[in-house]
Amino acid sequence: MTTLCLDFGNSLLKAALFINGDFNKEFILKNDSDNTIQEIIDTYKPNKSILSSVIDHNPEIESILNTSTLFHKVSANTKQNFVTKVSKPATVGPDRIALMAAAKTFFPNYNTLVIAAGSCITYNFMNQYGHFLGGSISPGIAMRFKSMHDYTAKLPLVSSDWNIPMMGYDTKTNLQSGVMNGVICEIDGMIEKYQNKYNKFNVVLTGGNLSDFASQLKNRIFADAYFLFKGLYVLSEINNQAS
Repeated sequence: MTTLCLDFGNSLLKAALFINGDFNKEFILKNDSDNTIQEIIDTYKPNKSILSSVIDHNPEIESILNTSTLFHKVSANTKQNFVTKVSKPATVGPDRIALMAAAKTFFPNYNTLVIAAGSCITYNFMNQYGHFLGGSISPGIAMRFKSMHDYTAKLPLVSSDWNIPMMGYDTKTNLQSGVMNGVICEIDGMIEKYQNKYNKFNVVLTGGNLSDFASQLKNRIFADAYFLFKGLYVLSEINNQAS
C-alpha cells in the first residue's frame, strides 16, 4: 500500500511516499501543474493521497488525485486523532493539524511542543490529554532578513550564516548576528517558558531549516525533518477509508 503525502508550503512544494506505513522518500515538486501531479501518480502508483496546502494551489490537481487515489485534503473538517481546543478551529492551518496528528501518535500522554521552522516559525502545543491548545507564529529567518531590507532605506539584503560572531563587526554581520542569534534565543526562551509550566514535557523540532537550528539550541529536543509528513500519513489513514 503506497500513500502519497503532499505538503504545499509558502516556499516549497514537497511530497513524500509511505509504503506499508513506512516513510520511503521525500522529493520536491517543480510546480503544481496537472502534468506534474499526473507524472507522480504514473510513476509511483499511490493507492492513497493527502494534501496539506497553505497556498492557492492549482485546484485541478484535486480532481486528478481523487480520480486515481483515495484522496483527502486537510481542512477544518478533517477527522483528527486529537481534540482542538482553540477559539476558532476553522482557522488552524492544515500544516499545524498534521503536526498535531504526529504529536498525538508518537508522543501520547506527553505535553509536547512542536516547533516548525520554515517561512514562519510556528510553535504548536499539545497537552498530555491530546488537546491542541494553540501556540505562536513568528517570522522565519528569510522573512526577518527581507523585512529589514524592505523597510529601511539602506540596510542590505543578506543571507543566513551560522559562522558569525556574537557581535557583528560590519553591517552584514550585525544583521546576521541579530537574526540568527535572535532566533535561537527566541526558540530557547519559548521552550523554557513551556518547561516551567508543564511536566512530562518534550520538544520536537522540524521544518526546512531543521539542520540550521538543531545544533545551536541549548535545550534537549527531538529533531525530525519528516514530522509533518508522518502526521499527514496518520490523517490519511483516518480519513482515506474505502467505502
